[in-house]
Amino acid sequence: MDVFDSHLHIIDPGFPLIQNNGYLPSGFLVEDYLKTAEKLRISSGVVVSGSFQMFDQQYLISALSQLNVERQDFVGVTQLPASASDDEILYLAKMGVRGLRFNLKRGGSESVSKLKDFSQRVFELAGWHVELYIGFDALDNLQNMLPSLPAVSIDHLGLESRSLPILKKLMERNVKVKATGFGRLDFDFLPEIQELHQINPSGLMFGTDLPSTRAPKPFDAGHVDLLKQHMSLSDFKKIMWDNGRLFYRF
Repeated sequence: MDVFDSHLHIIDPGFPLIQNNGYLPSGFLVEDYLKTAEKLRISSGVVVSGSFQMFDQQYLISALSQLNVERQDFVGVTQLPASASDDEILYLAKMGVRGLRFNLKRGGSESVSKLKDFSQRVFELAGWHVELYIGFDALDNLQNMLPSLPAVSIDHLGLESRSLPILKKLMERNVKVKATGFGRLDFDFLPEIQELHQINPSGLMFGTDLPSTRAPKPFDAGHVDLLKQHMSLSDFKKIMWDNGRLFYRF
């Protein structure tokens, strides 16, 4: 089965990297990613801008061009200031960007105060959704507003066990969730993924989160094996391929 990776990072020191909270990542180039991707049968996915890349777009355009040599099966999620022009957004859409990220956990992105208006603007202009890297406190504050956004996803299963009740309510209202960052969580991901999938079978999207920067435990292919062992083939395929491909408009 081919796999869709809804969340990966490419870190190319040839482009600007900004120290974030004292952290500067090691390089993780396209060729590094493809070594793991081949083993997992990943044939499509999403390059996501990290806090340490802030508003740089050139690394993302370069990564997508390298990944899409044979087929246009990798897209991007970027960080932009709300002052970005319509022309810049449309250019990035042409280059393969499909979403806008707000990093409320680490920073490096636009302020959450711009979330509602900016999400509406990029959706109307380019069809982009917004993605949130978010923990419990911010999720609690935003839970009533998020379902009103045109399209939204939440990274890494909400990160905290305290987030799960909110996450389940949001999934009932068609907010999407990335089944990613397993080594970042403070809970057992398997039963929660099973329950979330029952709430909204189109709502969960697998991702590796490679190279797992700052995660207490890096991504392990055993996480995929565990999901496969405890889910029906049709449910597994939805999470590993169908849902992500649909959400990212393939």
